[in-house]
Amino acid sequence: MPSIEVDFDVFKALTALRPSEEVSENEVLRQWLKLPPKKPTPVSSDGPAPGDWVTKGVRFPAGTQFRAKYKGQTYLASVENGALAFDGMAFDNPSKAAMAITKTSINGWMFWECRLPGKSSWQMIKTLRR
Repeated sequence: MPSIEVDFDVFKALTALRPSEEVSENEVLRQWLKLPPKKPTPVSSDGPAPGDWVTKGVRFPAGTQFRAKYKGQTYLASVENGALAFDGMAFDNPSKAAMAITKTSINGWMFWECRLPGKSSWQMIKTLRR
């Protein structure tokens, strides 16, 4: 992936233009340059690679990071060995991992957001389902 070097003042100004943490610096630059929004990269492809996690028809590549905020605390998980790994446990679906945090029934597709390997921005995982 190409990169550009910017000084601290430019980075600070770019960061200040982000309306929320979910909006990347790249998205700010695309808006400023009047470029169309970049379409999300489809997660599914020809087939899963070793270590990828596939659930409900969505493929999360190995190394995909997950995060969720609950009661003021941020929880982190990641895709490891074909599952969603959180707190030393492996989960086969996002709702079970969310329930480990909330201790109640919850829709994990609405709870978690992910950052795919090589990407800078986070997105709700529900947006990846067909």
